[in-house]
Order: sequence, then C-alpha cells, then structure tokens
Amino acid sequence: MHEFLRNNRDELIARCKHKVSKRPRRAATDRQLANGVPLFLDQLARTLEAEEANKAGESIRISGASGGDARAPSEMGVSAAAHGKELLNLGFSVDQVVHDYGDLCQAITDLAFERDAPFTVDEFRTLNRCLDNAIADAVTEFSFQRDTAIAREHDAAANERLGFLVHELRNALGTATLAVAALEVGNMTMGGATGAVLKRSHASLKVLIDRALDEVRIGIPDETTTFSVVAFVSDASHAARLASQAAGVVFSVPPVDPTLAIRGNRGLLLAALATSCRTPSSSRTPARRSH
Repeated sequence: MHEFLRNNRDELIARCKHKVSKRPRRAATDRQLANGVPLFLDQLARTLEAEEANKAGESIRISGASGGDARAPSEMGVSAAAHGKELLNLGFSVDQVVHDYGDLCQAITDLAFERDAPFTVDEFRTLNRCLDNAIADAVTEFSFQRDTAIAREHDAAANERLGFLVHELRNALGTATLAVAALEVGNMTMGGATGAVLKRSHASLKVLIDRALDEVRIGIPDETTTFSVVAFVSDASHAARLASQAAGVVFSVPPVDPTLAIRGNRGLLLAALATSCRTPSSSRTPARRSH
C-alpha cells in the first residue's frame, strides 16, 4: 500500500479537494491542507513501510499506538492537532475536521478499486488505526482551542458586566453621599427633594445588588424597557443638581416634551448620563452654568 500511496499521492489529494469542494461553504486550500491530507499521506506511507520492514517502534513513533497515547504524542498526532487548530481558525466546524479524514479514506479505497490494487488485511488495519488516531487528535485540539476561545469571550463579557455594575454602584453611592452632605449643611429634613434623592439612591443601590445576585443565580436578565423621558431626566437632574452645588456651579434643565419615551436599559443610561454630568472637584469654578 505504501507504494500505491506514493505513486498516486497527487491524485488522492485532488480527489480529496474535489470531495471537500462539494460540501456547503467549504473549499480545500493549500493553507488548510498544510497539516492535513498531504502530510497524513506521507506519514501513512512511512508507517506502512516501517511495518513491512518489521520496525514496530518506528511505526508507533510515526502514527501512534492503537487507541492513541496522550503521554507520548506521535508525529502524526502532532500534525493532526495542528490541522484541527487551523480549521478552527478558518471558521470550520468539528464535523468538517472529521470529514477531511473520511474523504481521504474513501479516496484511497475508490482509487484502489479502480486500479485493481489489492491491499492486505493488516494494511487496512494500519490505515484504520492511523485514521482513528489522526481524527481523535485533530478533534481533541479543535475542541480544546474552541473551548479556550469561548472561555476567553465569557471572561471578557463577565469583566465588562462587572465594570458596568461597579460603575453604576459608584454613581448611586456618589449621589447618596452628596445628598447626605447637602442635608447636613442645609439642616434639611428627609421629607424634601434632597431627601427624595437620597432615598432614590439607596433604592438604586438595592436594585443593583439584587440584579447582581439574580445574574449569579439565573444568568443575565433582559432589562430593556420603555420609559418616560421626563421621569428619566427628572431623576438624572436631581443627582446632577447636587453634584453642581458641591462643585459651585449653576445647574439648569430645559423643558422636556412629556409625550416622549425611549426604549433601553434605564439603569445603564442613567449611569452614563450621571458620569458625563459629573464635574471633577479639581475644576470647581463659581458662577459657572451647567446644562
């Protein structure tokens, strides 16, 4: 069989490319095949040649023992793993990794039948062992790389959500702190507008903490809602007015059409607006006007 493989190497590669091209959204390129079919054919031929010369150790070194051995990767296993990684990087699925090697097996058997090239039972066993090991190593590496990529994306998304949460908690706590300071300085009661701001800030803190706990328990909830722009601006303006007073600037809010409404994540929008309106303490200038 090793002589058959070497003599018909180009034909077998061409047949594999043709089979691959017939599958949807799949076309074999030299880049894809660099660690795939051509290299596998060469390794298979060398394995068969070693077995014919009774060099069992060399055969195992090239293509691995039956069932594979993770502790001692074979030459074929290393290249098959690289092939699986390449196919993942090119955007293919795990079933296409398996098909690549299945195409080669079919191409070998079809061409052998056409050319009346008989193979021994042991040669077919070696072919099946090599295919089995190569497929296992390619799929294992493909799955490992894919799972690693998914884990990275998950971690990035989790960090982003945590950043949003901390950002919103900081805004709510900052507003509450300003409200307490205003109450103390002005000797005001909790029943007034400033007290209402403090209560809303505490309510916001509770909502944020409850939401974080819900995410831990059941995942990320969809918090997109439709809400009044007037009410939204009113809540934002109370917090912004406290920040303006602390910074020594004049704050005003233009009238808002009461019929307006928007759809989105109210908490995130409020947090973003609060951050954009916050004036750094180092830049306080009396008599400035903030809109």
